[in-house]
Amino acid sequence: MRHKHAGNRLSRTTSHRKAMVRNMVTSLLEHERIVTTTAKAKEIRKVADQMITLAKRGDLHARRQALAVVRDQKVVGKLFDSLRAEYLERQGGYTRIIRTGNRIGDAASMAILELVNYREKEEASPEEVAKQD
Repeated sequence: MRHKHAGNRLSRTTSHRKAMVRNMVTSLLEHERIVTTTAKAKEIRKVADQMITLAKRGDLHARRQALAVVRDQKVVGKLFDSLRAEYLERQGGYTRIIRTGNRIGDAASMAILELVNYREKEEASPEEVAKQD
C-alpha cells in the first residue's frame, strides 16, 4: 500500500526521475513552454510552482534553494528577475496544462505545459529591426 506517498513514479528509478524533473523544470523556466506527456506535466507543474514561489520570496536563501533544483544560474537569474516581477501579485497557479491529444507512436497522452503569462514570440517587422540598429 502506498499510503501518504504522493507523486507518480513515472516508471523510473528515483535518481532518473529527479534528474528528469530538474531538467524539465529548467527547460520550462527557460523557454516558458514545453511539450511532454500529461503525467510528466502534472509532476513538473508541482516543482515549477514551488520555484516561482521561491522567486517571489526573493531572498538569498530562496535563490540557493532554487539553485539546488534548477542548477543553471542563467535560468535562476531569469526566474528571480523577470519572472518574479510577472507573478508577484498572483497567489498561485503559475502554470497551465493544455492537452493536445495522443502521440502517434505509442498513443501516450500529450500536453503542453506553459507558464500562465506565456506570449508567443512575434516575428520582428523591418521597422522594429531598423529601430534596434
